[in-house]
Amino acid sequence: MGGPTGGLEGNAFYRVVYGVVVEDLGWEPWLAYLIAAMVIILIVVNGALALGTLYTWFERRVLGRFQGRLGPNRTGPFGLLQPIADAIKLMFKEDIVPRGADRLVFSLAPVVMLVPTLLVLAVIPFGKGSFLADLNIGVLYIVAVGGITTIAVLMAGYASANKFATFGSMRAVAMVVSYEIPLVMALLGVTLLAASMSVVAIVEAQHLPYLLVAPLGAFVFLTAISAELNRNPFDVLEAESELVAGYLTEYSGMKYGVFMLAEFTNTIVAGAIFAVLFLQGWQGPGLSWLGSQVGFLSFLDTGAVRQIESHAWFLAKVGLFAFVATWVRATLPRLRIDQILALAWKVLFPLSMLNVLVLAVEVIVWPEPSAGELGIMAAINWAVAGAAIFAAARLVSLSTPARGLGPVAAVEAR
Repeated sequence: MGGPTGGLEGNAFYRVVYGVVVEDLGWEPWLAYLIAAMVIILIVVNGALALGTLYTWFERRVLGRFQGRLGPNRTGPFGLLQPIADAIKLMFKEDIVPRGADRLVFSLAPVVMLVPTLLVLAVIPFGKGSFLADLNIGVLYIVAVGGITTIAVLMAGYASANKFATFGSMRAVAMVVSYEIPLVMALLGVTLLAASMSVVAIVEAQHLPYLLVAPLGAFVFLTAISAELNRNPFDVLEAESELVAGYLTEYSGMKYGVFMLAEFTNTIVAGAIFAVLFLQGWQGPGLSWLGSQVGFLSFLDTGAVRQIESHAWFLAKVGLFAFVATWVRATLPRLRIDQILALAWKVLFPLSMLNVLVLAVEVIVWPEPSAGELGIMAAINWAVAGAAIFAAARLVSLSTPARGLGPVAAVEAR
């Protein structure tokens, strides 16, 4: 192997490490490729897990502010070491496997839950020229790999030999499969606009953020991804009032900790997906743009500055998504499972179909839209989104008739 090959050849950090190993150390090219790839993978995986761990602290602090309390503030400065304390506590807790459980499936479920989260990172560009692989079917890859978590939930519930855990996992399958359809339809709208399924190409095609160009698609995506992430108001997979803790009922120790780590890291990964699909990814004005405009600041217009800025913009957009997700959790109450499924099929699915139809017509009219034409598309799509959401809110009922429920649920519905 005589030089950088494969999907990593477009990665700027990879080229630096590869060059150092081959040119400065004089090692074999195949060994340089292996070392550079492993270094990047270690950075990406550990960085994502570290952000997921930090997000547990961030969410608890923000929820505390929303609810008029302090949140974690005893362990370390501002409570920053609280996630580490929680991890240490989970490591020393007893790992209990229920009698009658399928031990192999029960133990594999947390791993199957976490691994797809890390696999999705392979196609996410964290900055300009920073990615593991630029697949021409990147969006399809995200959808396919992300769906594996449903299998992990089903494995956890079925293997626990607990009826409440089984009910919780089956409820999860019904919900996630329902929301997968509008989610994919929202992604289809993005690929129509960008004329590509490559995540890098989608970022580069966003001369105007797709959040502005396709607001209805962004709304459908945000709602559907919240259900996929088991976040309020869709967190019925572990609704304590009727299912104890759902599919997690029988888990303890680090197995439970891995599930929680996967859940919080999934939110960070979902924020990364939303950033690259709807918020221009790594793009944004900064010091390099200022250097290109102001003569005496031209020293700022360098490749190194642009690289740092691109990563900073990307992390800022992921942080914005995390904050909004926490805000929604602090604001909205939990829905019933029948309301959740009705929202998917009666509201989000028709809205996603309308979004794709309108975008398809616009792409036919403006196959290569200019900045002005993108503005016209945005105006049309905002009007359509406002009218469609208003109509759905007025005409669609999420309530289930009392005669179709049990006696307790009928009272709650009334």
